[in-house]
Amino acid sequence: MIIFDDVSKIYQIGDEEVRALNHASMQIDNGEFVSIIGPSGSGKSTLMNIIGCLDTADEGTYSLDGQPISNYSETELTKIRNKKIGFIFQDFNLIGKMTAYENVELPLIYQRIPKNKRRDRVTEALERVDLLYRKDHKPTELSGGQQQRVAIARAIASKPSLFLADEPTGNLDSKTGREIINLFHELHAQGNTIVLITHDNAIAAQAARSIRILDGEVKEVTA
Repeated sequence: MIIFDDVSKIYQIGDEEVRALNHASMQIDNGEFVSIIGPSGSGKSTLMNIIGCLDTADEGTYSLDGQPISNYSETELTKIRNKKIGFIFQDFNLIGKMTAYENVELPLIYQRIPKNKRRDRVTEALERVDLLYRKDHKPTELSGGQQQRVAIARAIASKPSLFLADEPTGNLDSKTGREIINLFHELHAQGNTIVLITHDNAIAAQAARSIRILDGEVKEVTA
């Protein structure tokens, strides 16, 4: 599903050239649960942005489902981000004025999905994260764990083939973090591809395979 072939991302900071990714190569197959682990500044976020088609490589090739991303127009990349990839962020990225239901529904409105189908998808997604009973509550009325579950429901509702989670337990206590990881295990068991970005070795160990990144280089791949 995901193939990086000698990928580099280069930033110019003053007179200095910084390689956020340095000739990175890796492969993630369809249906895998993989963690990408590294400390702050290691290149994790850059890697995530390229996987999620939020940024592009300066060198090398990134292929998604057998097609080099460089072949797609920006309009096509937008469709990929909206439909193929479910993003889950550390800070939840919920809209404060909207209810849990409305937050989950919003991407489906952008996708122009009919109202009756939206209702079915939102209801199903909130049920899967055990939060349908809080559907009319706004983010400020929910705990951190509940907000993250709403964010996961929002990703589920779009029926993506890839879930891309960036430090999804970073703002949660350990018990709630375990509950969120259990949700990822359930999604993986249903055939979804999960890529989890983290700096935490214990969280990374929950995945079937870990890719370690340091100084922009994929240093090791452990089974």
